[in-house]
Amino acid sequence: MQNLSLHFPQGRTADRALGTGVHRIVREASGNIGVGDAVPGALLVQVCLDRRGLWLQVPSGMRGIHVNGRPVRRMAMLRPGDAIYADGVEVLVRGQASTTTPYAAPRSGESDPRIVLRGIGGRHHGKAFPIESGCVVGAAREADIRVEAPHIGQQHARLNLHGGGVVLRHHDGAVISVVNGIPVHEAMLGAGDQIAFDPQSRFVIEIPWAQMDADKSLAADDADLEPAPQVNKPSGASMKRWPWLLIAAAGLAGLLSLLLLFGAG
Repeated sequence: MQNLSLHFPQGRTADRALGTGVHRIVREASGNIGVGDAVPGALLVQVCLDRRGLWLQVPSGMRGIHVNGRPVRRMAMLRPGDAIYADGVEVLVRGQASTTTPYAAPRSGESDPRIVLRGIGGRHHGKAFPIESGCVVGAAREADIRVEAPHIGQQHARLNLHGGGVVLRHHDGAVISVVNGIPVHEAMLGAGDQIAFDPQSRFVIEIPWAQMDADKSLAADDADLEPAPQVNKPSGASMKRWPWLLIAAAGLAGLLSLLLLFGAG
């Protein structure tokens, strides 16, 4: 992940660029929100950026933490566009959307039904919508993805495949949606990019072959990690020796009993 930042929609806290490491979000004595290790205050949450991705970490005993409206107790992996809610504070994770097609399609000139828009919030959570022949989002009954909100038109936006990516366009030149936390009118999207048409209607682009490539890259990065300690288990030969050891111990106990008996006589 690159060019990630934390954005505070309330406007009283400046955006914070995210580099590798842990970033604390605290409530200062004045009631304002601060970000950073040196900022004193009550810890609300912290985010950690490493080579595996961006993680939300909830302090022990803290309650009422949500990501995209869903409660989080301990940890959650974050993606650009996610909205974090903590103690009445909203924090938006921002990341720059792609401007060029990020991946090559597996078959030149052909669409792929595996490229989908998957709901990660609201009434469409968990549902997958293929983009193969174009996908219309809007308030109209015939829309492929129906979203009802005051600012959503009958045909709010359309998504089409372009090479190995997805193009997002809006029918009205003044209309926008939020991609990876940033308002846009038109964008080229790749695997993992998040679109929010309203706070309760969030979706993520899924491109299977691109995600598989990312998984392989992550596996290669993990090759130099120290392996987890292994618990030594008894071998098969050791297990076979146990009955004989028990018999020998029983015989020895019997012999000692006889010696004690005759010795006492």
